[in-house]
Amino acid sequence: MTNDAIFTQQYRVVAVDERNLVLKGIHSGEVVTIVSADPTTPFTQEEYPLGKLIALSDPSQGVAN
Repeated sequence: MTNDAIFTQQYRVVAVDERNLVLKGIHSGEVVTIVSADPTTPFTQEEYPLGKLIALSDPSQGVAN
């Protein structure tokens, strides 16, 4: 998987705790773990319930309109 490919698919939340958000690519099956850089803003199951579909955005591309 290329670095840009991570931003071209959707992911399903498979695990979440205060520091880690674990996602699995819908088509690729690739597992991605996102680690919170700010311990004062934890991940929550209310925000990221198991099974929720999400897409990742490339922060270097700026905010989409």
